Amino acid sequence: MSEKDPRRKDIEFVVDDYVFPKVTSMKGVMRFGKKGKLAPRYIGPFEVIDRVGVVAHRLELPPSLSYDYLVFHISMLRKYVPDPSHVLQPDVVELNENLTFEEQPIAIVDYQMRQLRSK
Repeated sequence: MSEKDPRRKDIEFVVDDYVFPKVTSMKGVMRFGKKGKLAPRYIGPFEVIDRVGVVAHRLELPPSLSYDYLVFHISMLRKYVPDPSHVLQPDVVELNENLTFEEQPIAIVDYQMRQLRSK
């Protein structure tokens, strides 16, 4: 009795799609600045540049990730749904002649006065 799961969706990616590759987590290994359960599960998004076979895709990864494979199985990829809120606009910074800038605090979030024992 091999019934098909009605909730299962067949995933297909085409060239120029953006996907998140899954980062395999190994116990005790620090990846992307975090260790353990706070480490990211997926990184990206990266562009699919080629389809290798039926279930493998080649991604365009930055040079910092060149030590990893460039070809990923379809089960290791998650589709990226573009959203305008994901685009970040950098702040304009005024630079002095000697290429320095002055930081200005936006708001004081918390203020606490400590009472010492002898004072």
